[in-house]
This record gives sequence, C-alpha cells and structure tokens, in this order.
Amino acid sequence: MALNVLVVDDSAIMRQMIIKTLGLSGVPLGEVFQAGNGREGLDCLGKNWIDLVLVDINMPVMTGEEMVEEIRANPETAGMPVIVISTESSATRIEMLQSRGVGFVHKPFSPETLRDAIVSKTGVSDEQLAGNEALSSNGPDF
Repeated sequence: MALNVLVVDDSAIMRQMIIKTLGLSGVPLGEVFQAGNGREGLDCLGKNWIDLVLVDINMPVMTGEEMVEEIRANPETAGMPVIVISTESSATRIEMLQSRGVGFVHKPFSPETLRDAIVSKTGVSDEQLAGNEALSSNGPDF
C-alpha cells in the first residue's frame, strides 16, 4: 500500500528535504502533497486523499498545533496519522502533541528515524518496506 503524504512546512527547502528523506526511507509512497502553513494543509486535506500528514509546528497563518487541533476536531480526519517534524525542545509541548496521538521527530533526522515514526503511526508492514529500496546506513541526516 503506497501512502499519500502531505508535507506541511513554511520552508520550501525543508519540505524538499523531508520529501527527499521520504524517498530514502523505504516507505512506499504514492502522491506527495505540499503546503506552506496549516491553513493550506487543511485545504489540501479537504481536496485530496491523504494517508499521512507530516507537519512543522512553528509556521505563519496557522501553526502545526492549530492544524492538529482542527484535524482531531473533524470527524472525517480525527484518526489521521500525523507526525510533527520540528526543532521543538519543550518537553511539555511535545507531550501535549503526543497526547493527541501525534508522532514526533526532531530535526535533524535520518531516513531511518522518519521511517520508524511512519511505521509506528501508519502500521506499514515489514513486507511493504521490503518491496522498496533498502536504506543505506550511511544515509544523510536532515
């Protein structure tokens, strides 16, 4: 099962790095959508079939926290797998997000770290991962 992924970050460079890391992670990918803030991300969710959301916390217009709140409040998206990818260091803030069923990956991150978080949140199986290219243990950290 290929996953359709929405990457939400206000930095176009970081979105590209996340997408590149997704490609290196071995996770089966379908379409990858991008948004520059939480509002754009919610608009994209409303128009496309998305299996997983990867979102930054600190963004203009609508933060990742606000986006997560809206995703969880909507019955159609309440169970959507969401992983926050951020430099956030506040344990309280991270625990609050995790209490909403959100995964968390610290920047910088490796393809393996991202893959493990995705497997944990989506239940992608080892067989599905085995069908994709193996990870290089010397892969880049982003």
